[in-house]
Amino acid sequence: MRHLAAAELLLLVRNRMAMFNAFLLPLLVIGLLAGGGDTGDPDATARLVTGLLGFVLLGVLYYTLVSTYVARREDLVLKRLRVGVLTDPEILIGTAGPATAVALGQMTLFVAAGATFAGLPVPANAAVLLVGVLGGAAVFVLLAAASAAFTRTVELAQITTLPVLLVSFAGADFALPADALPPAVAQTLRLLPLGPTLELVRLGWLGSPGQDALGVLGEAAAPAGLLVAWTVLGWLAVRRWFRWEPRR
Repeated sequence: MRHLAAAELLLLVRNRMAMFNAFLLPLLVIGLLAGGGDTGDPDATARLVTGLLGFVLLGVLYYTLVSTYVARREDLVLKRLRVGVLTDPEILIGTAGPATAVALGQMTLFVAAGATFAGLPVPANAAVLLVGVLGGAAVFVLLAAASAAFTRTVELAQITTLPVLLVSFAGADFALPADALPPAVAQTLRLLPLGPTLELVRLGWLGSPGQDALGVLGEAAAPAGLLVAWTVLGWLAVRRWFRWEPRR
């Protein structure tokens, strides 16, 4: 797995667009936060910064991995790896390693920038925040593998990933505030993977009014359980539909 992840990292470094997204784009975002990230409204600022974390999960992790899995499948790399010593989960995890590391590194930088430049407090409950970040990363790795099964070429990834990207952002109370939607629609969209992820991040970062640490943990139980459910569904979808050979 380590050697596979190292090979994927080498390919990532050779991709100029991926390198821009991995290193230069976060610096630009941090520069914007430093220049005007503090809006004077803690809730709005928190929604902005946690929305950036959602953008990383969707753009840097999910979309990148869909393209990566499809490219490796079409080049017969995945088929060759299966005749070696690695198990199927190890192949998927090793291939996802570099993109996941980049995404987690970017989210760490955004959390630090939010606390430093955007006037947000130090995370009130780091454990809850960590569960949200790691759980969200695991879910979107699995969703990327499942989406790759329905993506015939790398170029088509721009189309097949679009529904997940648009619906996830709509349900994250970031691009479109929840109070702008009908209650039934807003509640349904919150059940999508990005909703509980960002809810856990906000709870871990800001806490909950009138709640102590135990109260925050109790409030985090529902979104954490939803992430676990999405993880199970994602793994079942991968086992059922993921393709290891080119689609004909």
